[in-house]
Amino acid sequence: MKKQITGTVVHTKMVATAKVLVVRRWSHPLYQKTLTVKKHYLAANDLKLAPGDKVVIEETPPISKKKRWKVIKKL
Repeated sequence: MKKQITGTVVHTKMVATAKVLVVRRWSHPLYQKTLTVKKHYLAANDLKLAPGDKVVIEETPPISKKKRWKVIKKL
């Protein structure tokens, strides 16, 4: 089964590509502090997306040097 992640579109000016921001929150095992980790993914984009859209991206075989995710649907 391929990984699927929910994120927010940040940038769509590249051809057929969207930059998606994924925010993950987790609690430190010792100190119990809640930490926020942000990561950007380049995803193949066949849909008409605008910055701010919530999307689901799925893992794929490498499409280009940095693209390894594909936009599945807009939420």
